[in-house]
Amino acid sequence: MATIEGTLDASGLRFGIVVSKFNEFVTGRLLAGALEVLRKAGTDSETIEIANVPGAFEIPLIARRMARSRRFDAVICLGAVIRGETPHFEYISAEASRGIAQASWESDLPVIFGVLTTDTVEQALERAGALDRNRGAEAARTAIEMATLITKLQPRRHKMSSRKLTRRSTLNRSKRKR
Repeated sequence: MATIEGTLDASGLRFGIVVSKFNEFVTGRLLAGALEVLRKAGTDSETIEIANVPGAFEIPLIARRMARSRRFDAVICLGAVIRGETPHFEYISAEASRGIAQASWESDLPVIFGVLTTDTVEQALERAGALDRNRGAEAARTAIEMATLITKLQPRRHKMSSRKLTRRSTLNRSKRKR
C-alpha cells in the first residue's frame, strides 16, 4: 500500500498571500509568521506575492483571482474577525470561510484558510503569537504540504512495455494485410 503525503520543502514553489488590513495589529503578526515559515522552508522571497485587502470579506475574491492566474502553487488567506456586539461577526466569518473554500474548489489549487475567528482580542493575539502558536505560520505549513502533495498527484505518463508495443504493432500489421 502506497502512502502519499506532502513535504515541508518549499524550494521552487510560488505562493500568493491575501491578507486583510482590518485588525492589522493581528494580521501583521499572521503575515510575519507565514513569511518566516516560507523562508525557512526554502521559498525565495521573489516567489511570494502579497495582496492586501480591506477586510476578511474581500479575501475570497482576490484569493480566487490569484488561484485562477496559475502563477502560484498555493494561496494563503490571512485575516482576523473578532466578535463584536452585533451579528456582523457571523456573517463575515461564514462568508469568508465559504468563499475561501469555493476559491480552492473552483481553481483546483490549495487556497488555505488562515482567518482567525475569535471571541476576543486576547484570543486573536494569542493565535498570532510565537511561531509554534501562530496560525499564519500554520497556514503556510499547510500550503507547502498541500502544494507538494498535489505535485505528487500529477498524472504520469506510463511507458508501455516493449512486449506490449511489439504485440500492438503485430496486430496493426495483420489488420492492414486484410
